[in-house]
Amino acid sequence: MARIGIMGGTFDPIHVGHLSVAEQARSEYELDEIWFMPSGTPPHKKDHPITDAKDRCAMVQLAIAPYPSFRFSDFEVRRPGNTYTAQTLKLLCEAYPQHEFFFIIGEDSFYELQTWYHPEEIMNRVTLLVAGRAYRKPHISPENQLHFLKERFHADIRFLHFEEIDISSQDLRRMEGNGRNTIRYIPESVENYIMEHGLYRNAVRTGANT
Repeated sequence: MARIGIMGGTFDPIHVGHLSVAEQARSEYELDEIWFMPSGTPPHKKDHPITDAKDRCAMVQLAIAPYPSFRFSDFEVRRPGNTYTAQTLKLLCEAYPQHEFFFIIGEDSFYELQTWYHPEEIMNRVTLLVAGRAYRKPHISPENQLHFLKERFHADIRFLHFEEIDISSQDLRRMEGNGRNTIRYIPESVENYIMEHGLYRNAVRTGANT
């Protein structure tokens, strides 16, 4: 049995924040591998265009290449239609019953988990690892949200000791669209791919925070 961390998201584009969170999760909770799993068609992001899956997958593979414990997974992008986390984790646990899974999320998602599609299935199947972000829900402390989720869903939730990297994929799409230098935040191999394929040239006014 292996301890596997699941790092999901659109990765549009993947950046150093994603890589740092994954490495902290691997180190802090002694995970054997981190599987980077780009999402297919997330139902909550229909308000803006998402870069084609083949490009997002290619960028992920380039970014994680230097990390021996990081793996690319097309488990979600191969599924047709909308992809929900609850369904993905159910299928994942059925496909790999020998593994123990840890699902890595940001603190913004941590505050919204109870509104997700079948949140009980998510929290009954995996351990949640929460990476702190600058986001805070008004009038709700992390401690209160943790207590609420544990009481309602019997969730196993743990926090990562992670220093915030103040950047998002939305910021980077806009920076790319404005022609600004993003090399501080994006691996050079990914930046080269973005330039070669002309990604995000029209991204100044579009994009959600991912």
